[in-house]
Amino acid sequence: MLSLLPADAVLLGEQHDAPEHASLALQAVQALAGRSALAALAIEMADAPASTAALRPDASEQAVQTALNWNTGAWPWARYGPTVMAAVRAGVPVLGANLPRTDMRAAMQDAALDQRLSPAALAAQQQAIVDGHCQLLPPGQIPGMTRIQIARDLSIARTVAQAARAGQTVLLLAGSGHVDRTLGVPLHLPAQLKSKVALAQTKTAQAAIKNEASNQPLVDLVWATPALPPTDYCAQLREQFGPRRPQ
Repeated sequence: MLSLLPADAVLLGEQHDAPEHASLALQAVQALAGRSALAALAIEMADAPASTAALRPDASEQAVQTALNWNTGAWPWARYGPTVMAAVRAGVPVLGANLPRTDMRAAMQDAALDQRLSPAALAAQQQAIVDGHCQLLPPGQIPGMTRIQIARDLSIARTVAQAARAGQTVLLLAGSGHVDRTLGVPLHLPAQLKSKVALAQTKTAQAAIKNEASNQPLVDLVWATPALPPTDYCAQLREQFGPRRPQ
């Protein structure tokens, strides 16, 4: 992680069900905070504008969860709590960065969000939504779901940019799709903000690390972790949706 410095922001992409990635995030917080170089920890796991900035470093875990409106059902505290608390204990604010659920309906209907990506990137993001839902989404839902993803990236980028401090680094912890330089948060950061992308990647992951068109790196650091046991996520979704594509 320190090899990426100097940087205004380091965007750490993780696979949410890979236990080793939580340890890497904790190590990143400790490494940056240990050098007094951590301006803030921005996280996908809490919604903007939640923040621990008003809390003391000795705040209880319950107080931290309350400040962040933490949803344990969606984001297990046992996994993310140690990383969050390491930042709090270091006197570093933890910032919710995700789009609030109350804003998602408006985002779905906001066609202006389509213009935030190039036509090629928009098509790629739509395909990512289709693939991520195992081709089970009805076509009519794809544009709206894509806009939510764009709006989430915009919210995260805004939080990171607002937290930037000269001489320090904002660390973002988010899913790997959000840190994609061709589709995600990096596209929405201010041009003058220097960001680096770190990707925690299991050996079974297939995320590209180079832009095929330009042959330029999409990530600045890859942390390889052990492969996970095979899991059929699409089978789980099919159980939710039923055997047929929803109408």
